[in-house]
Amino acid sequence: MAESVKTEIDLSQYPHINKGLDGIIAFSSRKSFIDGQKGELIYDGYSIETLAENATFEEVCFLLWHDRLPNQQELDELNKKMQKARSLPEPVLQYIRNTSASAEPMSVLRTGVSMLGDFYETGKKNGPDGWVDKAITIAAKMPTIIAAFDRIRNDKEPVSPLSDKNTAHNFLYMLNGEHPGEQAAKTMDLCLILHAEHGMNASTFTSRTICATESDMFSAITGAIGALKGPLHGGANQAVMNMLLEIEEQDADPVEFVKERLANKEKIMGFGHRVYKTMDPRARILRSMSKQLSEETGHVELYNWSEAILETMKSEKNIDPNVDFFSATVYYSMGIKPDLYTCIFSMSRVSGWTGHYIEQAENNRLIRPRALYIGEKNQDWVPVEER
Repeated sequence: MAESVKTEIDLSQYPHINKGLDGIIAFSSRKSFIDGQKGELIYDGYSIETLAENATFEEVCFLLWHDRLPNQQELDELNKKMQKARSLPEPVLQYIRNTSASAEPMSVLRTGVSMLGDFYETGKKNGPDGWVDKAITIAAKMPTIIAAFDRIRNDKEPVSPLSDKNTAHNFLYMLNGEHPGEQAAKTMDLCLILHAEHGMNASTFTSRTICATESDMFSAITGAIGALKGPLHGGANQAVMNMLLEIEEQDADPVEFVKERLANKEKIMGFGHRVYKTMDPRARILRSMSKQLSEETGHVELYNWSEAILETMKSEKNIDPNVDFFSATVYYSMGIKPDLYTCIFSMSRVSGWTGHYIEQAENNRLIRPRALYIGEKNQDWVPVEER
């Protein structure tokens, strides 16, 4: 009879093994660079501050798909292609009409994007042009799915997408049934730029892993949406807004509210980051925007609470806010419901996900890491009646 042997592992022999893959280099990529010590974020050579000041979301999409900025003719062509691709196949729209009005918006988005793959012409070519064509299709239709579901669940008819205007303007138009003001459209466009790409995060890793099996882009983006749906990844901005609304509902002092939560070992969402050891550069940009928007829309109290919470977290835990913290108040000031925040995150990040898919596909190798076995070996079989 074989002797059961407990596996003894000397973890010092495996320095490359880290919980959560901390510090592990899985890929080389041109898409983005993050310096967590300096608080620096670069998309394909351009700092996030430069892009926030000068670019449109469509230019960022082109950058992440082609590793360069477009000229005017290329940008005009991309805009026309995205505008033309916005409408949904009728079965997808019928699914949105027939699904539960109480469904999580991210679940509806995930299913809607998965369905889009059924209506993409299977005969269309692969290779760089084909991959970009699919990226345009997905990026153009995601805002339509989100806006249509929000209107239908509120007993309103979906608004057909515009055949002009940029992604940000069109999304707010479909969501609210009227053209947004110039400042609102500009703010939304900036938010899309800030969330477009962020290194090898969980959803991007998921997208590349699915691509590496030579599965299609629709499958990869469906998987990425599923990963982003988790509260430890994309759901934090919704949790931040829920916290602020809870403070308002309880008429609580925000400083005491946070201190009580910390004393109870509860997590304060919107703070800390696996990479940044200083303030997230995107949070710096959104902080300024949040202040301006709150003053314009009458939500100054929410902004002031955010600042009080920031100062408390800094003094109590020496932790800085991340992109989710101020994006919550920015979206709320624009009249967007908290449970749509992660969908908007997806609507932006699809540019990065698809960019990484293209990069992976161009130089592909199946992703197959190993796991270190830590269980027992050669155990004796015990009949079921004796267990």
